[in-house]
Amino acid sequence: MTSPAPHPSDSESPASGPSASGPSASGPSASGRSARGAVRRARSGFRRWRRTRPFWAALWTGLGGFVILFLPLAPLGRILQVGIGGIAGMAAGVLLLAMALLILLMPGQRYTAGVVAVVAGVASFPLTNLGGLVVGMFLAVLGGSMAVGWVPERPPRRRLFRRPRSESAS
Repeated sequence: MTSPAPHPSDSESPASGPSASGPSASGPSASGRSARGAVRRARSGFRRWRRTRPFWAALWTGLGGFVILFLPLAPLGRILQVGIGGIAGMAAGVLLLAMALLILLMPGQRYTAGVVAVVAGVASFPLTNLGGLVVGMFLAVLGGSMAVGWVPERPPRRRLFRRPRSESAS
């Protein structure tokens, strides 16, 4: 079974038909533009959401908790102290990760969570492997102090009653 030969009127000339390089040769396609627009909208939405809360404080606190939590789970040759320090490290890491989520999701509780994060970060130094080899402790203290110091952006203040402009007599 062979296909019939195309009719001469069915064939397109190179000048009137689509180009050999495809439809994207003339410019970006509509789906490409809409995808870029969706990415831009998502990024601007995330940026607006991020600016309404202590995002960087939560990020540093969470990273500190991650380092403190997973360092005791490292291979035996890499950890400095085995035993109760490993359990205390996991508890401090879980507490710091919980405080990072609290800072991020409930900005009104940033003072309490920030103070708890700083205390847990400093306490991780003697209780665990030198506070996650000092890196986890530093990140936890940095994030907790940023959470305590963060202030939400205030909207511009509008005056309800304006003073009438007094014209000076000349």
